[in-house]
Amino acid sequence: MLPSRRTLLRITGCLAAAAAVRVLTAEDTVAPATAPRAAPPAAGPQAAVPPVRASAYRLEPMTAYTPPRYHTALPPVRTRPFLSMPQLGERSMVLTFDDGPDPRYTPGILKTLREHDVRAVFFLCGEMATDNRDLLREMRDDGHVVGNHTWTHPQLNKTPSAQIRSEIGRTSEVIEQTLGEPPQWFRAPYGAWNRNVFEIQAEMGMEPLAWTVDTLDWTTPGTPTIISRVLEGAAPGVVVLSHDAGGDRSQSVAALRSYLPELLKQGYELKVPPRRR
Repeated sequence: MLPSRRTLLRITGCLAAAAAVRVLTAEDTVAPATAPRAAPPAAGPQAAVPPVRASAYRLEPMTAYTPPRYHTALPPVRTRPFLSMPQLGERSMVLTFDDGPDPRYTPGILKTLREHDVRAVFFLCGEMATDNRDLLREMRDDGHVVGNHTWTHPQLNKTPSAQIRSEIGRTSEVIEQTLGEPPQWFRAPYGAWNRNVFEIQAEMGMEPLAWTVDTLDWTTPGTPTIISRVLEGAAPGVVVLSHDAGGDRSQSVAALRSYLPELLKQGYELKVPPRRR
C-alpha cells in the first residue's frame, strides 16, 4: 500500500529539519581562523606609535562638573555714604588711607600698623595699584581691607557715566587680578557722590564709605597738627581719613607712629568693616 500524500509531506519535513540541525552544529564547532602572523619590523629607526587619545566624554575632566563659583550678593543702591561705623563696637574706630599705594610712604604705614597688630582700610587708585601690586599683597597678608578709589582720582559728580564705569571698573579689575577677589568698599574722590555713582558702585558690588574725621594731611599742616586732629576727633564709630600717596606724605607716616599707640592706650580698638558673604 502506498503512503498517502500527507505522510510523504511529514517525512520530507523531518528530513529537512535534521539536515538544518547538522549544518548549524557544524558551523558552531568550526575552529576560529588563526590570525596571520605579523611581519617583522623593517630595519632602521621605527616610527613612534601615536598614543590613543582618551575619550573626551569618559576620561577627561568636564567643566560642567566643576563646583560653581558663588558671588557675593549685590548691595543696595545707597543715597548717602556711611560716615561712621558704630556697629563695630562701642570703643571701635576705623583708620583709612587714600590714594595709594605709594612705595615711598605705604610701607612705613604698613610697618606701624603691623607693629601694633592693627588693621586699616586702604582705598587705592588703580594707576598706583597696577605698578605696586606687591604692596596690595602685603595689605592682604596683613589682614587689611582694600577698597576702590577710582583709577585717576576724578571728581565723579562731574564725570560722564561711561568714564565713571571705566574709572571704577578698571581699578576693581586690578584689585581682583592681584588679590583674587574684588573690593567690597568704594570711596569717591573728594567725597563727590551722586545718584549715578551710587548706582554704578552698587552694580559693581561695593558699598560707599566716607569719613568722620578728616586729618587734612594732604595740606601738610605738620605732624603735630595731624596727631591732634585724630586724637581730638576720636570717638566710638569714627572713621579717620588720611593719605598714603598723592604728594609728600611723610607727615602722615610720622603722625601715625604717635597717635596709633595713644588711641590704643585710651582703650580704642582699631577695626575694619566685616566682609559681606
